[in-house]
This record gives sequence, C-alpha cells and structure tokens, in this order.
Amino acid sequence: MATAAKKAPAKAKAEPKAQAPVTPKPASFTKEQELRAYRDMLLIRRFEEKAGQLYGMGFIGGFCHLYIGQEAVVTGLKMALKDGDQMITAYRDHGHMLAMELSPRGVMAELTGRRGGLSKGKGGSMHMFSKEKHFYGGHGIVGAQVSLGTGLAFANKYRANGNVSLTFFGDGAANQGQVYESFNMAALWKLPVIYVIENNRYAMGTSVQRSSAETDFSQRGVSFKIPGIKVDGMDVRAVKSAGDLATDWARSGKGPIILEMQTYRYRGHSMSDPAKYRTKEEVQKMRSEQDPIEQVKQRIAEKKWASEDELKAIDKEVRDIVADSADFAQTDPEPDASELWTDVYVAA
Repeated sequence: MATAAKKAPAKAKAEPKAQAPVTPKPASFTKEQELRAYRDMLLIRRFEEKAGQLYGMGFIGGFCHLYIGQEAVVTGLKMALKDGDQMITAYRDHGHMLAMELSPRGVMAELTGRRGGLSKGKGGSMHMFSKEKHFYGGHGIVGAQVSLGTGLAFANKYRANGNVSLTFFGDGAANQGQVYESFNMAALWKLPVIYVIENNRYAMGTSVQRSSAETDFSQRGVSFKIPGIKVDGMDVRAVKSAGDLATDWARSGKGPIILEMQTYRYRGHSMSDPAKYRTKEEVQKMRSEQDPIEQVKQRIAEKKWASEDELKAIDKEVRDIVADSADFAQTDPEPDASELWTDVYVAA
C-alpha cells in the first residue's frame, strides 16, 4: 500500500517590514520657533565661549569639551521631544544640558567643581545628571552611553510609557564594539531608541576618512535592520524635521532608528587640542557658510520677524544669564570633604 506523501511544513509568515524612512525636508518654522531656536542656540554658544574663558583662567580643571558649532543638533532634537523623553550623551555635554533646560548656574558650577553644581561639584565637565529633567549624563568612557541609552529604551518599553530615548554619540564612538551589541538588542526587541550620531568629521584628531571603513554613518545599522537617515546638522529646521520623523518611528513600535547629524565643531576636541590636523580655511569656510545661528538670524531678518535691536536684546539677555552663571560658579563654595562618601551607593 502506497504511503501518503508527507505535507511540507507550512512556512511561517514573514513579519512585514516597516517602510524605510527617507530624509524629510526641513521644517517650516513659525516666528516663535525661529526666535526660540535662535535664543537657545545662542545660549549654548555664549555659555561655551565663557566656559572656554574660565578654563583658560584656571577655574575649570581636567578636561573640557566645547559644543561650539554643533548647537543646532541638540536644539532641533529637543524641539521634537515630549515630556518624559530621555537624553543621554558623551562628554561633550554642556549644550545638551542647557537644551534640556537645566540651570546654567548648575552647569557652570559643576564645571568649576562647586557645591551648587548639578553633580554637587564631584562630576565636573564630563559627568552631569538630572533625573528630574530626564538627562542621564555626560559619560567619559567613549561609547559607554550607547548601552545605557539602550537600557533606558528597554525600561520605556517594559513600562509601556510611550517615551523614547535619544542616545547621542560621535563618529569616533561609532567604531566601538558595545555600540553594535546595543544595536542588536535594540533591533531584536524593537526598543524605542533614537541613535544620534553627531558626525563632526573628526574623532579627537583623526578624520573619519582615516579611521572608518564605512563613512556613511546612517548605514551603520544595516546589518541589524536598523534604518538610518542623513541630516544637515547645521540647519536646526532639518534637525527638527528629522527629530519628528524619528520620534514618531520609535514611539509607534517600529524599533530603533539612526540619525546621522552631519555637523562640525569649531574648536578642538578638548581645550588642550590645538586642532592642527585641519586648516584654518576649512574652519572659516564652515563658520561663514553654514553657521547654525547665523542661518536662523538671517531668516529672521529676511522675514522681518525681529529688528536688529530686538536681536541685540536677545543677545544681551543671554550674555547676562551666562555672566550670572560664571559669577556663581566662581564664588559658590567647594563641596565639603565629607561629600567624598556620599552618592556612592543607592540607599536600600
């Protein structure tokens, strides 16, 4: 008797792929959005300039990494966030803290190691934190924050709170191993994390062309099926538009996404870096043609949304805030020696 032919096992239905996103057009800003972006970026710029001065005067010790030139990245992304969304970054973190509305006094006092600093004067430039504002640090170890930011996203999914984690790192950190371990877990579990690669073209002093086999950082997640887009990180409107797309993507359950922010730092990697690996002409070209603050200022002037005197008033307000933070950071007492033993363990 002939045996019946065995039926082949039914193939599992493949999960439908989410349509890969494309880089959106820059957002159309209202008058209020342009003026807010101008003020917020100007605050970061003036704050960092003052921090550089205080470092030169000896009030800030250790390492100090300035964000001058990259202000549009964090400003535009903050505009796309909702309350409860988190931000975590590396050691070039002063601008991120100001964007997350942390006190300029607290940030500057932490730079000078004073009691009123955001980490009680014990963290310095590279290690600040605010649970209240959902800012989970500057981190001094290259790439370490990527795993932590992925963990924040895991907590968001576990709690089903609808929040997303913005995890910032640079083109240099993009070559670290823990970044790809994080990519794998985030993609596997469809975690609501946005990986923001701030490609300022130089990892410490090495051009990306000399250190990275794949210089299209938006494609670094391809093997993990993580989509990515390139963004003009010098245009706050383009950043805001990409931020809206990315937060919608992550919040809707599609998993992680990569934003490569093509930006540029005007200063050296840190205050001790003379930046001799690039020409003065290269830096000046970026300043004169693509400066993020000047772009906004020019649009405001063209649309006659503010007079020259009104823009000067914004600049004065910002300078007054920065001057106040610097005065506070130089006069606030240093932490007591007993603080060495606090904040080491979490109380049971």
